Amino acid sequence: MSLPRQLRDESDFDQLPHNIPVSATIADIEEKKGFIDYFTFVIEVKTKGGSKYLIYRRYRQFFNLHQNLEAKYAPEDPERPGPNTCSLPALPGKVFIGNKQEIAESRIPELNTYMKRLLGLPTWVLLDEALRMFFYQTDQDSQQRPRALRRLRPPTRKVKTVKPKMDLFSSPRAEAMFDFRGSNKLELSLKRGEVIFLLRRVNADWLEGTVNNQTGIFPESFVKIIKPLPESDTEGEGGGASAAGSYSCLRCYLLTPSGVDTRDVCVEEDITIQPTYKDLLIRMRNVFKVDDVALNYRDPEGDLIRVLDDEDVQLMIQEGKGQRDKVKRPVNQFMWELHVTMTSDMSVYNTEV
Repeated sequence: MSLPRQLRDESDFDQLPHNIPVSATIADIEEKKGFIDYFTFVIEVKTKGGSKYLIYRRYRQFFNLHQNLEAKYAPEDPERPGPNTCSLPALPGKVFIGNKQEIAESRIPELNTYMKRLLGLPTWVLLDEALRMFFYQTDQDSQQRPRALRRLRPPTRKVKTVKPKMDLFSSPRAEAMFDFRGSNKLELSLKRGEVIFLLRRVNADWLEGTVNNQTGIFPESFVKIIKPLPESDTEGEGGGASAAGSYSCLRCYLLTPSGVDTRDVCVEEDITIQPTYKDLLIRMRNVFKVDDVALNYRDPEGDLIRVLDDEDVQLMIQEGKGQRDKVKRPVNQFMWELHVTMTSDMSVYNTEV
């Protein structure tokens, strides 16, 4: 690089704001229970001003960012770049088959290289809004608690800790009246007669507690409350983050000729999120153990409307928001509900003209 070019670039860099990211490294991966199970990359970002923070990003967010930058800056002819174009680093491609954790682990070196080269692009690219928002620490990022960060922390000697003995007579607790087998890692399996120490209320129907050194959620209908949770740990009229907890609940129904199967699906997704049609379809197939299903929602007149794509999902969410004042729900329950039917079953729709 010639001296004039080097001095010009250094001068440009000096003019950048202090909150511009200059390096990013994946510190760990964490499994999340969303509408489908997925892994996020825990990324430590360093800014020009010297600050550090953590952000949590899925591969699809890397992919969307890359597409956005390609549309703006990739030259039509790589051999003859224009004045407002640049050569973007290569993003590792999508993988459709394989163990999700192994796929996420294998992507770490490539994504680290991708971010290093991305943040080494010309200064005018670093000011791009899409790139800055990708590396920006949102409120949701700052509220998450990192677990291991095994790539940032040096190995340490394990220290044996002694857990304090629980006060059996003052702790909120319940007794299992029936056996309950959890269907995923979030749910706590119970055996009749076991005493569960209660941690909080998830929603109107589910509680979180601990038994046999395992913590998870379980339906309240399977237990008898011995000592209830204090009011601050239950649903309040005013709602709020403490009442909502870390889980959100989606109520869904499977409509069959023999009746209706109602489920409350708990996920680690904020109630403001808009899932994709594909994610919802995969999750409902897993929940009800049926492949040939269709997604629907009820409009204000009570008729079923079939959901076919992401735009229909957006309409469903808008309809749910419109019913907010008419239907009372727990603070952490989605305002919209899913009605699942068989794909070939058209009898559930109002076909009157």
